[in-house]
Amino acid sequence: MHYAVTLVAPPDAVFVPESVVIHALEAEGLRVVGRQVLGERAVDLRIEAGDDALPRLRPLVEAAVRFFPLDICVQPWEGRRKRLLVADMDSTIIGCECLDELADLAGLKPQISAITERAMRGEIAFEPALRERVAMLKDLALDALARTYETRVKLNPGARALIATMKKHGARTCLVSGGFTYFTERVAKDAGFDDNQANVLIDDGARLTGDVREPILGREAKLAALKTEIEKLGITADDTLAVGDGANDLAMIQHAGLGVAYHAKPVVAEAASASIKYGDLRALLYLQGYSDAEIVEP
Repeated sequence: MHYAVTLVAPPDAVFVPESVVIHALEAEGLRVVGRQVLGERAVDLRIEAGDDALPRLRPLVEAAVRFFPLDICVQPWEGRRKRLLVADMDSTIIGCECLDELADLAGLKPQISAITERAMRGEIAFEPALRERVAMLKDLALDALARTYETRVKLNPGARALIATMKKHGARTCLVSGGFTYFTERVAKDAGFDDNQANVLIDDGARLTGDVREPILGREAKLAALKTEIEKLGITADDTLAVGDGANDLAMIQHAGLGVAYHAKPVVAEAASASIKYGDLRALLYLQGYSDAEIVEP
């Protein structure tokens, strides 16, 4: 059986230390049967090994590159290009937490961001934490949403390239967020997603009421959204890529064929099959075997 070992170095790296990985693998009797340069800082190694080799491959690679700032992924070679992407929004596709930025306009960012951090680390349940934070924003004027989007919300580097490239190759792309539809609708349009789902803030026409529509889209709802898309497309979980940074992304990340923790909390990085700590969202394309020549830059 063949496996892909993908190495992605950060933009400021001098080189990709593939020789270190090759040496470590060959020292364990594993054959490197191919090498492909995906980009200036991304390399694919093709490994020949037994059907049961995957559990020991990743620890070997991790140990080999432990002194380098390097993102790695080890997976079966076949089926790497996914037919469905389900992505978290806050701190994944965009570089902020929208609720925390709303709180900043209300003068409540320290209090609310502390709750956000605990929820994303999995220290407290997501749903009650969301209700608590939204309640603190009661009477916030609706124009704060527009000001937050216009001044605070920015796509993370590589977001448009990720979506455009996967869509060009026939994949469906969905933004599934524990945040709010006001933001997901706009971010999805800006990035090019096919669809988006999120929670709904309730207002009285002028101000937030401090309530969120039930049921809340949290960890289990994200997993349900992934499963629904799989069924609609007539594919399997192996055909999917899920990416996120917080504990409420864990269920969908663990169910997907390729689950990626993106600049994530430790609990997520430890559970995901791959973790992007240094690169931008283009790294998700390299993990699927796309080269720079195939990446669409809108």
